[in-house]
Amino acid sequence: MNDLLKLTIREILSLYAAKKLSPSEYWLAVEERVAAFEPHVQALYLYDPESARTQAAASTERWMKDETLGVLEGIPVTLKELIATRGQPVPLGTAAVELAPAAEDAPIAARLREDGAVIFAKTTCPDYGMLSSGLSSFHHLSRNPWDLTQNPGGSSAGASAAGAASFGPLHVGTDIGGSVRLPAGWTGLFGFKPSQGRIPIDPYYVGRCAGPMARTVEDAAFSMATLSRPDWRDGTALPPNDFDWLDFDFDVKGMRIGLMLDAGIGLPAEKEVREAVVAAARRFEEAGAEIVPVGPVLNRVMLDGLDNFWRARFWGDIEKMPEERRALILPYIYQWAEGGTYISGVEAVRGFNQTIEMRKACGKLFTAVDAVLSPTNPIVSYPAEWASPTNDPARPFEHIGFTVPWNMSEQPAASINCGFSKSGMPIGLQIVGPRFGDLAVLKLSRAFERWTGGVTAWPEPPEA
Repeated sequence: MNDLLKLTIREILSLYAAKKLSPSEYWLAVEERVAAFEPHVQALYLYDPESARTQAAASTERWMKDETLGVLEGIPVTLKELIATRGQPVPLGTAAVELAPAAEDAPIAARLREDGAVIFAKTTCPDYGMLSSGLSSFHHLSRNPWDLTQNPGGSSAGASAAGAASFGPLHVGTDIGGSVRLPAGWTGLFGFKPSQGRIPIDPYYVGRCAGPMARTVEDAAFSMATLSRPDWRDGTALPPNDFDWLDFDFDVKGMRIGLMLDAGIGLPAEKEVREAVVAAARRFEEAGAEIVPVGPVLNRVMLDGLDNFWRARFWGDIEKMPEERRALILPYIYQWAEGGTYISGVEAVRGFNQTIEMRKACGKLFTAVDAVLSPTNPIVSYPAEWASPTNDPARPFEHIGFTVPWNMSEQPAASINCGFSKSGMPIGLQIVGPRFGDLAVLKLSRAFERWTGGVTAWPEPPEA
C-alpha cells in the first residue's frame, strides 16, 4: 500500500498545511488504490475520478493561498448511496426505482462540501437499505476485502468495503438497526452511530441515523464537527454544539460498565465472538472500570413487533408501484415485504409501540450502568452472496439483537475491532453510551484503541 494511505486525517492535514503534500497528490494515491482494489470489492457507485481530480486541484489551490474552506479541506470522502447529492440519482439500491437527478444535496453532503471535502463516489447498499449485506438488485455484489468470498455486511456495505480497502480515510453511512456498526464490525472499521439528531439527515425515519466509518477513532471523530452542524430539514436535529470532538482525555476508573453477551433473541454470539468481547471487557476492568454482567434489553415480542411495523410501512411505500417495477425488487426483500399485506393498521401500530418498549428497557438499564459493552455482530462472517446471516426472509433480523435497541432509544453506539477469528475475519466490539453521551462513546473507543494498538495491517488486492 502507498504509505500516504496509512496516514490519518490529522496527519494529512498537517502535511497540507506545511505544503509537503497537496490534495492532488493525495488523491492520486487514492485513485491508484481504487483502480487496484475496486474490481474485486465493488464498493463504489458513481465513481468519478475526473471530478475528484478537479475538486482536489481546487483544494490544492486554496491550501497554497491559505484560503481553506473548513476542517476537511482536501480530504477524500465517500457517501452511502442513500445520501442524496445534487444532480445525481438515488437508486436506493434497487432496480425498481426510476432514476432521476436529486434536486439538492442532503444535509451531510452539503456540510462536507462547505468544508472542502473531496466527494469522489457514492457507496453501494442493498435494496432500500433493508439488508445487512452487499447484495442488491441494482448494484454489483460488494465483497469483504478481508476475504472476497465473505459479506461486508450492510446496509452500508460499500462504505465498509471501501474503508477496509483503504479508499481514503472517511466514509459516511446510515444506520437504522445497525447499518453502520454491523458492517464496520465485519470489516474491522470503527463505525459510529451518534445520538439521534446529532447528524442531521433528510429524509428522517424512526431510528435512522448517519455516522462516520473509518480505520481509526480519531478519523471518525474528526468528521463530527462538520457532520453535526444543524440543518432545518431534520426536525429532530439537535442544537448547535461546541464540542471538542478530538478531546480524548478520559479515565475509565470508577465507571460501571455493563457486559451484555446475550441479545435476548436471534442468533447467539459465537464462541470466538464471545471470547473476544470478554477479553475486551477485561481491558476496561484492568484500567479501573467495574464490569458487571447485564441481561438483554430486547425480547421476541419487541423484535417481531418492529418487523411487523417495518413490513407494513415498506409495503405501503411500494404498494402502488407498477407491478413490472415491483418485480425488479430483490426477491428476498419482496418476499419479506409481501408479509406487510396481511398486517392490519392496528397490528402495525402495535408493532411501532414496541420501539417505545425498547426505549424503556434501554433507559432502565442505563440507570444502573454508565456504558454497555457487547458484541456488534453475533457471528464471525457469512457468504458474500447471502442476503443476511440467516439468508431466510422469514427470519430477516435475527442478527440485529445487539444493535437495533440503541437506534430506538436514540443512544450513541460504536463498533470497534477487538480481534480476529481463526479464519482471519475481524470481530467487532460494540460500545454504547447514555443518550447524548456521544463524546463519552468516542473517548471509551479511543481508550480501547490505544490499549490494543488498533488494526495495524489492512487487506491488499489479490494481485499484491
